[in-house]
Amino acid sequence: MGIIQQQSIRSTAYIFIGFIVGAINILVLFPTFFSQPEIGMTRALMDISLTLATLATFGSLPVIYKFYPFYKDYLDQNKNDLPFITGLVCLVGFILVLISGFIFQDFIIRKLGKSPEFASYFYLVYPYTFLLMLFLWLEAFAWGLKKTSLTNFLKETLLRITVTVLIVLFAAGLLNIDSFMQLYSLLFLLPVVSLIAILSRSGHWKFKITSLSKVSTRMGKRMITFGLFIFGAQFLNVFARTSDTIFAIGFQGLPQAGLFAIGSYLVAIMEIPQRSLNAISIPVLAESWKNRDMNNIRDIYQKSVSNMLLIGLGLFCLIVLNITDVAEMLNYFGRKTNSDYSVIIQIVVIMGIARIIDLGTGVNAQIIGTSNFWRFDFFTNVFYTFLSIPLNFILIKQYGIVGLAYANLIALTLYNLVRFIFLQVKFGLQPYTVKSLQTVLLAGLCFAIVWFIPLKLDWYLSIPIRSLIFCLIFIPLMHYTKAAPELSALGDRWLNKLRGRSR
Repeated sequence: MGIIQQQSIRSTAYIFIGFIVGAINILVLFPTFFSQPEIGMTRALMDISLTLATLATFGSLPVIYKFYPFYKDYLDQNKNDLPFITGLVCLVGFILVLISGFIFQDFIIRKLGKSPEFASYFYLVYPYTFLLMLFLWLEAFAWGLKKTSLTNFLKETLLRITVTVLIVLFAAGLLNIDSFMQLYSLLFLLPVVSLIAILSRSGHWKFKITSLSKVSTRMGKRMITFGLFIFGAQFLNVFARTSDTIFAIGFQGLPQAGLFAIGSYLVAIMEIPQRSLNAISIPVLAESWKNRDMNNIRDIYQKSVSNMLLIGLGLFCLIVLNITDVAEMLNYFGRKTNSDYSVIIQIVVIMGIARIIDLGTGVNAQIIGTSNFWRFDFFTNVFYTFLSIPLNFILIKQYGIVGLAYANLIALTLYNLVRFIFLQVKFGLQPYTVKSLQTVLLAGLCFAIVWFIPLKLDWYLSIPIRSLIFCLIFIPLMHYTKAAPELSALGDRWLNKLRGRSR
């Protein structure tokens, strides 16, 4: 079993567990014990901090992704200066973000417009940003060492369990909303400490002040150019993806931002295969480009499309089949705060389609970002940002927070179309086969069969029954038709193991 498949399976398991815990948090615990504005505040803190943390890294992360194989292969560990150089860059970047934040704080809070409640918690953005920045920096080295499953456990599972603990303490009256938000801003403290310990004990990572190595001297200019271009692309991409929350806060207020957060989370479940595959594919693709192994790159591209498309379609069908019942469930748990969550139905359907398109183009961003044509990654992200932000602005005024979902669909479709055409024209990479269309059609057929089953049950019965019926149809059909051969082979191995144990 290849390193990508091994790490992807573990990562997917950790991410899936994390999403289950997160689903309990955001679909049950948050609506039960928090109002929509309070839910919106947690989302605002998270998205604004993510934008600032990405800005603070100032191009160091793509440098680690791209050039760490050279440092690992050509330098003794004691002479590896990449941790010190990139760590210093991150520290300077955070200081600049901190200074800018204090200078423009009043302006930023005014622009939040309809969310004055957030002003009193704005200072919490800084500890959240600092700890998240440290985690992103350490995570990049862990990815280079192919420890992606560990980082996904810390980021996806441990983090959400910590949130559960905080919610339980709040529900028990041991925390008020102020202390809850303060502790929420320190969420990444434990993952950061854990990752430092893991990297240090690996024997392949050491943070020490040292003179410039021969690799840094020889490749320094190339690294700076690459880092700044890809940093610009990364920051623009993150800003474009988090701007919907910022627009929701500024134009619609924290309650609507809370609704959009819940809808976005349901759609984010579809990203489970993408998150795990992206993490491990980056170092493997970087090595493949270094060795000029186009066959391996083509193979990774094709398998990423078939695997992510199949899993994404299955999750999308499950979510849409149950979204009406999920909205009813949220209204039930949010009845103490008189909350209405019906609008998430439209948000989830529209953004779910956008996510299918994104998943269906595989690891295109990672292929471009690790190639010698990484500048194109910057330009496509500029295009994506300058497309999505005006769309967010225009459509949120026209359609409210549902407009943000439409903007997401339009922007992601055009963004991925440009990248697909580039890879096909420049490298002759075309990942689709007849089986890709077959997968879409069969998923649609399974959806239609379950959709028209006349189930008139309460949400707590309808959700598990519909989900079970769909899985019993969809999974065997996809396995039999080998829509994703790698997943089918994995399924056969598991079945053989089960048969062997039952004898």
